Amino acid sequence: MNSLLRPSAVAITHVPSPNMRQGQRTYVTHQPIDYPRALRQHEQYCQALRECGVNVRVLDVNANLPDAVFVEDTAIVLDEVAVLASMGTESRRAEPSRVEPELRKYRDVHRIELPATIEGGDVLRVGHTLFVGLSARTNPAGAKAIDEIVRHYGYHVVTVPVRGCLHLKTACTALLDETLLINPAWLDASALGTRTTTAVPETEPWGANVMLIGETVCAAADHAQTADLIRARGFTVRAMDISEFAKAEGGVTCLSLLIPSG
Repeated sequence: MNSLLRPSAVAITHVPSPNMRQGQRTYVTHQPIDYPRALRQHEQYCQALRECGVNVRVLDVNANLPDAVFVEDTAIVLDEVAVLASMGTESRRAEPSRVEPELRKYRDVHRIELPATIEGGDVLRVGHTLFVGLSARTNPAGAKAIDEIVRHYGYHVVTVPVRGCLHLKTACTALLDETLLINPAWLDASALGTRTTTAVPETEPWGANVMLIGETVCAAADHAQTADLIRARGFTVRAMDISEFAKAEGGVTCLSLLIPSG
């Protein structure tokens, strides 16, 4: 089954940078970001995680870097180990090393080095399978590098070509029953094998990025049809207003680095 976050799980988050407006954009156009509103939304996001029973740690170690709030990308965390990412864009390459001291409180840490690139948003764990998106941020060398690390802990890497969106988890996340919620326009669904998939409505192409905490599915408030689809499968859905982060290609998973409890 999926790695289930229990009440003793930890979520590392990072305050939004005052320079967030200058962050990277790949598949969306630059829009004005309301920074005070982004701060409020981030506080509400952290509070929602706490109300789901997660221990939240809020960092400010990368506050000068525009994309620091998207802390998920800095590492891949498994039950046994954490892997520090090798970021796919130069402006973000200082982020992981500054997050590492906090991460080492919970896991031994491995590193992936250039020219291999991999970001946490491109790695989806489903049981002992790691789906790794081949994207604008993660290259085949990055997928090979993480495979060489995690195979020693019993994990199997499957690469998934991604198109039209920034990361794999923009287009695909997993529910508790291991059903994959996908936008089939943005990935090669055949790479997912025989996994059961549910497609998000075409009117909500960004809706596939959801986060499972216990038996609650956290989803962006703007994706009401997707939320209804998930509820129809018997899940509780918690809507999160992350509209300012969506302007910077962010989703609900992007704002936290989740560390499952033992």
